[in-house]
Amino acid sequence: MSKGEPRMDVFNRYAPFIQDTIYERGWQSLRGVQVAAGEAIFGTDQNVLLSASTASGKTEAAFYPILTLMAEDPPASVGALYIAPLKALINDQFDRLNEVCTQGDIPVWHWHGDVSQSHKRKLMKHPSGILQITPESLEAMLLHRHAAIPALFGDLRFIVIDELHALMRGDRGGQTLCLIERLSRMAGVNPRRIGLSATIGDPKQAAEFLSAGTGKGTVVPNIGASGQTWRLSMEHFFNSGPQASQRGLRMPAFARNPHAVNGETRPLLEQTEATLTGETQLKSSMESPFESPFERQDKPLTGPLAQSEPASDTAPQAADPGIGYIFEHTRGRKCLVFCNSREEAEAVTTTLRQYCEVRHEADRFLIHHGNLSAPIRQSAEEEMKDENSCMTTVTTATLELGIDIGRLERAFQIDAPFTVSSFLQRMGRTGRRDQPQEMWFVMREDPPQSRDMAPDIIPWKLIQGIALIQLYVERRWVEPPRLDGLPYSLLYHQTMSTLASGGEMTPAQLASQVLSLAVFRHVTQDDYRILLRHLLDIDHIETTERGGLIVGVAGERITSNFKFYAVFQENEEYSVRSESQEIGTLVAPPPAGEKIAIAGHVWVVDEVDRKRHIVYCTMVKGKVPAYFGDVPGDINTVILERMRQVLIEPPDAIYPYLMHNAVARLRQARVDAAVMGLADRPLRHLGGNMWALFPWLGTYAFLALKRLLLLRCAPVLGLKGMEACSPYYMTFRMEADAATFYRTVAEAVHDLDDPLTLMYPDEVPDFNKYDQFLPPQLVRKGFACGVLDIDGMRARVREWERFVSKP
Repeated sequence: MSKGEPRMDVFNRYAPFIQDTIYERGWQSLRGVQVAAGEAIFGTDQNVLLSASTASGKTEAAFYPILTLMAEDPPASVGALYIAPLKALINDQFDRLNEVCTQGDIPVWHWHGDVSQSHKRKLMKHPSGILQITPESLEAMLLHRHAAIPALFGDLRFIVIDELHALMRGDRGGQTLCLIERLSRMAGVNPRRIGLSATIGDPKQAAEFLSAGTGKGTVVPNIGASGQTWRLSMEHFFNSGPQASQRGLRMPAFARNPHAVNGETRPLLEQTEATLTGETQLKSSMESPFESPFERQDKPLTGPLAQSEPASDTAPQAADPGIGYIFEHTRGRKCLVFCNSREEAEAVTTTLRQYCEVRHEADRFLIHHGNLSAPIRQSAEEEMKDENSCMTTVTTATLELGIDIGRLERAFQIDAPFTVSSFLQRMGRTGRRDQPQEMWFVMREDPPQSRDMAPDIIPWKLIQGIALIQLYVERRWVEPPRLDGLPYSLLYHQTMSTLASGGEMTPAQLASQVLSLAVFRHVTQDDYRILLRHLLDIDHIETTERGGLIVGVAGERITSNFKFYAVFQENEEYSVRSESQEIGTLVAPPPAGEKIAIAGHVWVVDEVDRKRHIVYCTMVKGKVPAYFGDVPGDINTVILERMRQVLIEPPDAIYPYLMHNAVARLRQARVDAAVMGLADRPLRHLGGNMWALFPWLGTYAFLALKRLLLLRCAPVLGLKGMEACSPYYMTFRMEADAATFYRTVAEAVHDLDDPLTLMYPDEVPDFNKYDQFLPPQLVRKGFACGVLDIDGMRARVREWERFVSKP
């Protein structure tokens, strides 16, 4: 809608049954996102991106205009396709949409692995209304019901993509776009795409991603956000011994000899000593800063701070301080506790349940993560939807996305999440029913030891958590999508899927169908020829007498397996069972007699059936760590740069959401950072021939720098024994001095013409799911050019050139 043009009366444009629904729900007015969506969907024929906060009504905002248009002109097939990343989200939205659509006589269908075959058969006989589906189920549909696609979707008008941000990083988002393009070609349609997300950092990039291959533009309505109050707190706990607020500021052990860090006496060290001898007490306003309410449109870090809420329970005397803090502030409330890994979720749940036993209380903790069986996850979801429930659920990213879990009062986050997007999504689980969003960060750390090297005493997770919050508060910054990679693993997958569903094709026809998909715009014809020749060599495809290509014998074993539908990496999992009940799944189970932790309990392994991938076990008491596989953390360079700023700010620059221990720990960290000279140069001398490098780079730029040092610089510098704490710092032994280091690294970057020189000889990294089926040269190229952030690394090293001529 052009500037100055009168605004559409969206409510009166809605179909009568939509208006009735709004009256029945007691809404006094439409929200901003609903007005903006109505104007964009009713008033244009373009794609639409709706970016608004969690629980702002985005789903209704998108579907009310769509349902109105479908009621006015009923489609002859499925009229709207809703794609979501989680089955739980589809089930939740199915219930919500069905209630509205029943009044308009518009059927709602859902399609995933847990949906009955009878429900699916009804849709196939009478394609109509709205179909809700995951990317993996849509892949299966195109693969196995290829001939039915024109009848199912011949009059498809809209594709709604929920939680768009979750699909914009990695192969799963690329797969979704490929599926949409392939379906549209098969059905002969070009439906409008409607993207929904609460955490879009760069709307322009997201709009380009959404519209790829459509030939249409994307309208991004400017949705005026209403002021929202956040209730934030961040507390720090040492896992043992006195807490930071009880220790007082101290001069770090390595600073007693200033030459141990920097090789020279600096005025900064004298300034640090002054802060140590000066006033060390916290300001009175920071004594118990629990609640930090602020308006997201204004400067939020001002205003009075509320008092900390009293505990509602008492943890056992010997409780872990951080976990005990969670135990004491969850009783009588419905809460979520977010962990960054499944292992941590299991350990935290087990500990909290043990505290209930010690206190002779009923168990009030649930667990929810991706390795648990569907019944256990679903029971936790149902319990959370109960408005009267006061259970607390320990979870991972599985509850990060938008299923409505009702009156959730509080979320805890143990340590910092990896992204601003995750922080916003997790906090957004709370604050529904017009209540403020509320999150308590619990930062846990082993107390520093006298023998620790200087970099090890920085509380990196605390600093990262502060940086995540400040980036959004100050700049509304959220991670941008990564859209410039070389998705060769996905290329293999879509090649095999296209050939398996469409039957015999000539090489030219196959290349035309696959390489024309927008996701593969950077893949060359030469690369594709290399791939096809390799697939012929390994029998994944084969040639017919007519010279066409079909799926080969080895390829059929891949495409006929249900795991083929997904493009994300899966571990080889074992089903864990106790008697007849399935408890969950494990990766690499221990031998019989060992203990495992899963579903919040401890079990002893009775038998491991490796052929059938089943672990039989019996519940016992106790506590052991759990293992499900590594959890990667992709942290952006912008976050590391803001972490550096947190560390070098003045000691009195304290954020209002920090609690007593966190304030003290941050002040100590700033003293330690000042002594190390982190404000000056990235390379610090630790004594002898030991050095530490703080590059302030994100995960993949950090990895690129590490490879540059090891592969291109190590011989010149005499660099050995590198250990990396990615992406925070790396330590190593080095014979050269600092000036030689900066000069050598600058020269190496200047001479870096071919990214493949950052690959080890004969290295073929198994980074993505189908890399194992690719020719090695494409795997190496994809990793070097599409995974390593060489541009980010190069830019940082160029900043260091100012140190080259200095001693």
